[in-house]
Amino acid sequence: MNSESSTLKQQTARGLLWGMLNNGTMQLLNLLFGIVLAWILSRADYGLASELAIFSALAAALQEGGFISALTNRKRLTHAALNSVFWFNILVSAAIYVILWVCAPLIADYYDEPKLLWLSRYAFLGFFIASFSIAPRAKLFKQMQVKTQSIISITALVVSGCVGVAMALCKMAYWSVVTQSMVYVLVVAVLSWKAAHWRPTWRFTMRPVRQMLGFSIKLVITNIFNVINNNIFILVFGKFYTTTDVGTYSQADKWNKMGSGIITGMVQSVAQPMFVQVGNDEERQLRVFRKMLRFTAFIAFPTMFLLALVAPQLIVATVGQKWLPSAELMQLLCVGGAFLPIAALFSNLLISRGCSNIYMWNILAQGMLTLALLICVGQFKWTLDISICGYVLQLGKMHLMVLCYVGVQMLWFFIWHTFLRREIHLSLLSALLDTIPFALLAALSMVCAALATQSFTNIYVLLLLRVVIAAAVYLSLLLLLRAKIVRECLQYIFRK
Repeated sequence: MNSESSTLKQQTARGLLWGMLNNGTMQLLNLLFGIVLAWILSRADYGLASELAIFSALAAALQEGGFISALTNRKRLTHAALNSVFWFNILVSAAIYVILWVCAPLIADYYDEPKLLWLSRYAFLGFFIASFSIAPRAKLFKQMQVKTQSIISITALVVSGCVGVAMALCKMAYWSVVTQSMVYVLVVAVLSWKAAHWRPTWRFTMRPVRQMLGFSIKLVITNIFNVINNNIFILVFGKFYTTTDVGTYSQADKWNKMGSGIITGMVQSVAQPMFVQVGNDEERQLRVFRKMLRFTAFIAFPTMFLLALVAPQLIVATVGQKWLPSAELMQLLCVGGAFLPIAALFSNLLISRGCSNIYMWNILAQGMLTLALLICVGQFKWTLDISICGYVLQLGKMHLMVLCYVGVQMLWFFIWHTFLRREIHLSLLSALLDTIPFALLAALSMVCAALATQSFTNIYVLLLLRVVIAAAVYLSLLLLLRAKIVRECLQYIFRK
């Protein structure tokens, strides 16, 4: 048992390390390509591409069908199961693409933007291409081959980024953003097939799909509402604001997702397979979960709070003064973004225990509450000024909508815990002790950095000093308090 525990620990640590390297490198490359494209393209170009993102994401959620999670939960992954899922996804994706092709005029009419007619029909090809990679990706995920998946993702991003920049330089505007996404999924599909060493066969049965359908259909519904939750502002702003406003929000959200995506991706690369392996021992699963929770909080809060602190300087220094209106929205989004990796950890444990229905109803309720708040805020015309460390943040209707979204993200920590307590008997006090100290120390570090740099005006000096001071204060406080998680991380890194 000790040997098994040690093996799992090493496997998880390697997975987290490669997950961090993968997502960190991915976000860095996204940043570099995004900076180049942001300088070349207009906010309206980004707005057009963003207005289609929700439809592509919805199609992808339907096409994936929750089968990667369903296959991961199976004790033994057979060729018959993979083959069944492969052909089922191809057929479903083809049907969805035909429906979206027919619906393209309705999408263009909804946004009152004729350019979206053929742009959408072109963009939706991406999710159909992605359907070919689901079975091999499920095999790699089940086997926790995080290193292999990392190499695939990074390679795909480099190739697609180069294609996108080349097209933008050739004056192809919003077509370059859409093509970049399509090239990315194509490269992922090709490399996943090569890495998984698996090939489909013409003879297949739908029995494995039928066996997994009860579990996976709940994940499909959940993923659909996840997409709506993540893109709800694009729908609202796209209808009532200009494409420039949509582009402004999209830039802020992109930076927020870069930060939270690194941590969420790192956690999700190992969480579900790891929880499945220890699922027969509830006490052990609780210990593993709490350790993962502390690690996630240790990384998430300082990263996202720091992004909020340096948002104005980061925006201007990287993508230019024209994007500065995105900074205030980014600051609000990053505060809520700190809770996204924790929510991902909670949901992965529930999924590993077969509780896809709880996961589904949570996301449904969260989305409905967010939408209700947005509708209520949209009825009023008001502004709110908040002063933080001498910096005055002026909140208009758009800002207040984002603030409501952030509030729901924070509230849902307690909702997730309610259901988690029933599964692994995690007390609220334990959950708070595993997370809140890191949040408080991170917030205190940001305040110290803001106060210490008030007299500096050069954005590059200010950006550098705030990052260095905030990181130094945060780590110093943790070392002073003898936080065990810091010692374990340092020991693992130096050993490697």
